[in-house]
Amino acid sequence: MNKPKTSIFPLRPGSRTGRGLRLSSKLRSIQVIITLTFTAVTVLVAVIVSFMLYNKFSRTAEENASLNMQQIIEQVNQNLGLYVKGMGNIFERAADQISSSASIDSELLSERMNTLMSSREDLVSAAVFTPEGKFVVGTPGLSMRLNTQLENQSWFTSAVKSEDISYSAPHIQNLFKGRYTWVVSVSKMVKYREAGSLKNGILLLDFNFRTIDELSRQVKLGKRGYAYILDSMGNIVYHPQQQLIYAGLKYENVEPVLEYAYRSYLDDSTGEKRFITVRTLAQTGWKIVGVAYYDEVVTTKQDLNRFLIWFLAVVLLCVIAVSVYLSWLIASPIRKLERTVKLVGEGDLNTPINVSGAYEVEQLSKRFNLMLQRIRQLMDQIIYEQESQRKGELEVLQSQINPHFLYNTLNSVIRLAERGKNDEVITMIQSLSKFFRISLSKGKNFITVQEELDHIRHYLVIQSFRFKNKFRYEIKAQDEVLQYQTIKLILQPIVENALYHGIEMLPDEGFVSITAELVQGIIVIKVSDNGIGMSRETLSTILSGGVKNGGGSGVGVRNVNERIGLYYGREFGLAFESELEEGTTVTIMFPAARPPEPPEEQKEEDATS
Repeated sequence: MNKPKTSIFPLRPGSRTGRGLRLSSKLRSIQVIITLTFTAVTVLVAVIVSFMLYNKFSRTAEENASLNMQQIIEQVNQNLGLYVKGMGNIFERAADQISSSASIDSELLSERMNTLMSSREDLVSAAVFTPEGKFVVGTPGLSMRLNTQLENQSWFTSAVKSEDISYSAPHIQNLFKGRYTWVVSVSKMVKYREAGSLKNGILLLDFNFRTIDELSRQVKLGKRGYAYILDSMGNIVYHPQQQLIYAGLKYENVEPVLEYAYRSYLDDSTGEKRFITVRTLAQTGWKIVGVAYYDEVVTTKQDLNRFLIWFLAVVLLCVIAVSVYLSWLIASPIRKLERTVKLVGEGDLNTPINVSGAYEVEQLSKRFNLMLQRIRQLMDQIIYEQESQRKGELEVLQSQINPHFLYNTLNSVIRLAERGKNDEVITMIQSLSKFFRISLSKGKNFITVQEELDHIRHYLVIQSFRFKNKFRYEIKAQDEVLQYQTIKLILQPIVENALYHGIEMLPDEGFVSITAELVQGIIVIKVSDNGIGMSRETLSTILSGGVKNGGGSGVGVRNVNERIGLYYGREFGLAFESELEEGTTVTIMFPAARPPEPPEEQKEEDATS
């Protein structure tokens, strides 16, 4: 299936598509974006600020009026709450006296109830009824009217259904003859004794409405504001214009009031905008509603309107001029930076970026230069590490099976056999076998320090025959070091250098010393010889490959150092100390780590082998 081809040729300047792309690019340029964004944001902020200023005075007046009204209504609510609480306390005292009395018709109880009645001017009457609605006892001088139907009255039914004190809505007391007082009835089921038996009864206390009326009339909310009281069913308990409401000449929207126990809101259901504040009396569930008229609070806005029109016009002109200049100031160095980065993207990593302008742009330029420098360093490092790894792998393979070393060793075995030195032949072949066995290590990269020292011991045994006992050697190691783990074949290249480039040229007997010890969690292995030593120049460049160490390449030593740094970190590796005609000491350092426990099959295989 043929795929559509993508053209890589530039569009002709006169083509519609080219003009469209250039227009789209300009519209998406940072200068245009900054200009439009800055203008839009600033104009938006100016409009918002203007709107805030426009409503500042009215909102402040509204808040102050609302807060003032809330405080007044809250105070009325507290005063009424205290008064209702006092009613409840009087009721509890009367109930306690009745419950503790030996008989409901005792003279002592009658005296106490008379004293209680005389202590409160607002206490109109007190009486006890049976749950069936029969009169038991009451304030002296009271006689019941006929057909009162008290079983259907709210205070009676509430007392029968609830164990708490019930407060009725204000109503005309029609129970007793000669009295038609506007009262609030407080009732509750109580215990009393009659003829020696304990019975249930309903205690009724009637309080006149005068005190509540006076507390409500004291509320002043502006010239026309007022407060009124609703019961929990939405019936008006008190209203300063109650006659107008009953006559249908005034309307109060009570539906929103009944939805909340604590609320402040604006209402315009009556045709005028009014502040409404609602508080609920906890004991009775009555809602105290404050009403304040909006037009008494909000002031005129004509002067502010004229000011804001001029303000918006001036701001708009200034913003356009400033935004154009600032966008050019910001976009100019960014465009320069974009051109330079484009060159880098095309592969020119040596292009420096020197862009001046805003602090962030300058910092971006500097950081980009540092990034380019770091990229170049990393590329060089990757090349170097890949080359070193390749040479190291080659050196490891060479050190595992070195044909030249094997050829020379076998020749030495042949010469010893021809001379009839069978014991030396056996020793040399055994050392060669163990040497290659440890070198191979079944493909493992890590062996124990004990195995590494055994490997170099067999190597020295073989070399002592080849060098015709021209040198002596000594291997010492702490016992606790032997079981730790090490990279294999790290000693042979160093000992080989000591023999071939240090001791072989000596006229006298050479000496190689190898020590291994544990120092603060670090394994330290030292290889010392009494060879011809190295100069400071050679010593400073031995790991960098800058010299040919006595004709050798030095790849083995560098490989050991790179392998240790690769596995354990760059802070570990080789350290050299050398003096001409005195000898050389090489220190190997790496962290102590125990080898993992081999599986049972491996243990059995090692035991059999």
